[in-house]
Amino acid sequence: MTPDNPSPAEHHAPTRAGTVAIVGYPNAGKSSLLNRMLEQKLSIVTSAAQTTREKVLGIDTRDGVQIVFVDTPGLVDPKYLLHRAMLNTVLETIPDVDVAVLLLDPTTPGREFSPEVLDLLRRKRDRLLVAVNKADAAGDERIEELRRWARAELGADALRISATTGEGVEEMRSRIAALLPESPFLYPEDEISSQSVRFFVAELVRETVFEQYGQEVPYSTTVKVDEFREAAQPIYVRATIFVERPTQKAILIGKGGTAIKELGRMARGKIEEFVGAPVYLDLWVKVLPKWRKDPVSLARLGFKIPNES
Repeated sequence: MTPDNPSPAEHHAPTRAGTVAIVGYPNAGKSSLLNRMLEQKLSIVTSAAQTTREKVLGIDTRDGVQIVFVDTPGLVDPKYLLHRAMLNTVLETIPDVDVAVLLLDPTTPGREFSPEVLDLLRRKRDRLLVAVNKADAAGDERIEELRRWARAELGADALRISATTGEGVEEMRSRIAALLPESPFLYPEDEISSQSVRFFVAELVRETVFEQYGQEVPYSTTVKVDEFREAAQPIYVRATIFVERPTQKAILIGKGGTAIKELGRMARGKIEEFVGAPVYLDLWVKVLPKWRKDPVSLARLGFKIPNES
């Protein structure tokens, strides 16, 4: 029989759950921090700035707490419509999440945040965490300079962390958990993201483009998965890499198709590791002129076009 009044030990502690945006300038280490928090690679990471163009959702569930991380695009000075779409994504995300994490990079010269961004962060004051990343690669004086800035501008005591080594990450996780509301879990405990496998496959191909090609070519490319047949053996993936000019298409393909074959080989390995099964990757390259500046092309590729008004 079950006792009418269970003892206190039999009561389950309430769970906590909520959304947490990781915000910062390009190359501050936002994607690396997400991957470190999840203890697996979900968000693509390259040495190039502005790699992340869309929100990446990663779900970390442990010890009665579910943290839904949102890796946002870097805060860019918008030069064309794609940049404005990326910046708008960040500005819309900050007010909507339960906690905002501002990541600062001590290895780069000081950058001023726009009044709009600072205002949004100040409004999150009670649910804002600031962290100085790359503590393993910067001097103490520079780190303390940024911590003083955070106290003066945002009223926040900045944590010292390293997404590379893991320094300070567990303390950050504990602080985030304490700020989240008591709530049932928002997603099943075994999910790591609410986004589709297609999204991550496209991101892995795009990451490989950044790794394999230099200069402006990677910034002029985007990837769309046209077909994903999971029931096929091996899994069949057909993806299109869009570029802006015929010369970029020629560079991607390479003499006799050697470059695109190597790109496909490298990307396929990553995709197979991600899905845990053999993959046949069918890559195509097409020219979509000025797609980064054209609202019709951006909408076709799945980007949310900001309201210019």
